[in-house]
Order: sequence, then structure tokens, then C-alpha cells
Amino acid sequence: MTTTVELGVAELAETRFAVSALSETIAALQQLGGQNRRALHLRWLRWASDELAARPLDLPRTWPLITGDRPSWPNFLVPAPTGAGTSLDDDLAALCRTTARQVRASLHRVFGDDLPTPAAELAAHPAAGLRAIAAELRAAHDRLIAPHWPRIRAVLDADVAYRARQLAAGGAARLFADLHPDLRWADGRLTLGGRRWRADKIVNRGPGGLVLMPVALGSAYVLIKGNTTTQTTVRYPARGVGAVWTAGTRPPSSGVTRLLGPMRAGLLEALRSPATTTDLARVFAVTPSAVSQHLRVLRETGLVARERSGRGVLYLTTPLGEALLG
Repeated sequence: MTTTVELGVAELAETRFAVSALSETIAALQQLGGQNRRALHLRWLRWASDELAARPLDLPRTWPLITGDRPSWPNFLVPAPTGAGTSLDDDLAALCRTTARQVRASLHRVFGDDLPTPAAELAAHPAAGLRAIAAELRAAHDRLIAPHWPRIRAVLDADVAYRARQLAAGGAARLFADLHPDLRWADGRLTLGGRRWRADKIVNRGPGGLVLMPVALGSAYVLIKGNTTTQTTVRYPARGVGAVWTAGTRPPSSGVTRLLGPMRAGLLEALRSPATTTDLARVFAVTPSAVSQHLRVLRETGLVARERSGRGVLYLTTPLGEALLG
């Protein structure tokens, strides 16, 4: 039971990575709706549930499309980003550019010929419906994702940097073998297997290569977008997601604190989730220069590494540091 995407040398040359705030927003709403919920998101789920209990979020057009017991949902809700790090506004604009024919075809693939009322209304007035959905998704992002976006974005950027190293070290075979246990690339085909799939199928790949998108708040599964006129996306769980909600919330062991001192031990624990010096200075209520001095020592001892992310620099606990923390 597998899903296969034809991915030859030419398409592989056009395959790229991207991160998407809209993708995280959809994934977060699906977690709230019980879709492939992951235990490691429990801390965020509790926070989001309390937030929505205090001030409900009304999503009458979006919610019925992405929740329920169906095996799929309309793929046009997460268009392929045009760049490595497009803004939410860019993604929502791409969503609104979905043609009426594409909207109706996608709705019928998901719901069949007997469309439920929200889907039928969208099929009848696609342009107006997409604008309303975009407004709902903007509100959901601002409430549920924006407060955590710097930490989420740091994890996504760190994942992309790691995948780039895997590609440089071992080529496409190593990249896809390490991307997810269910993924393999060989003989010009990307294959997704596992118990989740009930039948073999061939994905109708969009033009060009794939867009590989790490997801922080998503499920544990890989989601491949087929039947699209844009590039096909492969959304996969990002590395180090659990640390987004847990890093820095527990003190390091007394042994690590005695060895490194309380400040450096605290930084090492906090950097289970990637962060900048500014982020760390805010958390520990010290100056960025003080943080930089401690980070220099941790880097010199191999406990912390740094990676460039756009115009900024992210710091992250190394495997040696993780082993020390236990």
C-alpha cells in the first residue's frame, strides 16, 4: 500500500524547501479538531483551548472543510509557497487566486457529488467564499499562531538547514530516506508507504519539482498534495517540534548546573528549541551581550551550534549537549 510520485532528475533539480505560516494555521486548526492529534502538542492544545474558551473564534466557512472523519480536505487551502519563506499575506493571496474550476473540482474530490452546505456555498460563489475563508484564516493565525510564531519559525528554519546538510552529504536518496520513515526515493520515484494508506495510488504531480514543507503543529504523517496546477507540496513533521513547547520549562539537572553554572545550564536546556540571542535575552531577563558571552563558551565546548537563518542566527543544543542534559 503505497503512494508514488514520479520525480526524475529534471524535477528533482527544481525541488525546494519552503515554510508556510498558512500551513501551520491549517495544521493547528486540525489539531484542535482532533485530526491526527499528537501528544507532543498537548501544551499548545491546552493553551489554545483556554484562549478560545475565553474568546471564541468563529470559522463557519473554514472549519467544516478541514475537520471531520474524511480522509482528505481541499488542498487549495494550502497553496505551494512561491518562495522559501513567503508571508501569510502572500499565501492568502495565492489561496484567493484559486480558480472557480479548481475550487469545485477539489470540493467534489473531497466530498463527492452531494456537497454539504458550506462546501456547496463555496462552489456556488468561489471568489467571495475564498475571500471569506482567507479572512477567517487570518484571524485564526493572529490568535493561535502569531504568539508562538518566532519559536515555530525557528524550528522550521533549523529543520530546513539540517535537510540541506543531508542533501549535501548524501544526495537525494539520503535526504528522502531521512525526511520521514515512510518516504523513499529511488529510480526516479518518490514512494510513501505505511499502514495509513489503504490502497496504492499515483499522485498527479504538478508542474516542476516538489515543495518540501516542514510542519511544526501537524500530524506525525507525511501529506502529499496531488491534483494541483501549482507545484506539489510534501508536508512532513519537522525535527525538534516537541522542544518548542517544553524547552526552558524545566530546570536542568543539579549535576549539569554544578558543571556549567546556572546561566549556561539554563541556556543549554532552553536551546533544545532553536532561538536567537534576542529571544534568550528576553527569556532570561539579561542583555543580549551577556547571552552571547555564555553562548561563545558553550559553542567552544561543542555543546551548542549556530546556524544562519535569513538575516539572523539561530542557536541550538548539539547532540553532545543533549546527551549531557540526559
